[in-house]
Amino acid sequence: MAEAERIIGTPEDPDVEGVDEGGSTAADAAERGGRGKRKILVLLAVAVVAYLLDLATKMIVVAKLEHQPPIDVIGDWLQFRAIRNAGAAFGFGEAFTVIFTIIAAGVIVVIIRLARKLHSLPWAVALGLLLGGALGNLTDRLFRAPGVFEGAVVDFIAPKHFAVFNLADSAIVCGGILIVILSFKGLDPDGTVHKD
Repeated sequence: MAEAERIIGTPEDPDVEGVDEGGSTAADAAERGGRGKRKILVLLAVAVVAYLLDLATKMIVVAKLEHQPPIDVIGDWLQFRAIRNAGAAFGFGEAFTVIFTIIAAGVIVVIIRLARKLHSLPWAVALGLLLGGALGNLTDRLFRAPGVFEGAVVDFIAPKHFAVFNLADSAIVCGGILIVILSFKGLDPDGTVHKD
């Protein structure tokens, strides 16, 4: 976990009173802490919305679409088709369900650890998408058949000539893309901008 924090480059928050080495006062630190708490709330709100949308759509798919013919949304270019996926996102690696479950749990732990140092709104949104998506698919892994840590994820969005996926997969991909963009722009989770 510490290695992930080092790679992302989030420095520890100053906890000293008075003026620190960089010239910040305790009041500055308190103000940063208040802004950080608001960013954590944004992260949690995005994660909850992504998670609940994923959960609701999967419940509808299981109740109404499973064991039914696909529904054409845009001709045969986009369909809703219920499948159970024991692999990773987009159906890859079905033999490694337990490993993907452990990875998803690890991602959630890293995001929670990074959240305490978060001072960037775009990073809050990106990490919230990752957290909500990871929780959505982890819920399936834990509570769906065939059993705990081996559950198959419900996928239903089926573009033509592409893998079938769900909203959790979409949230994870969108969060990942946003993180790549923020990294290229030099914006760190703590709100600092660096030029390489």
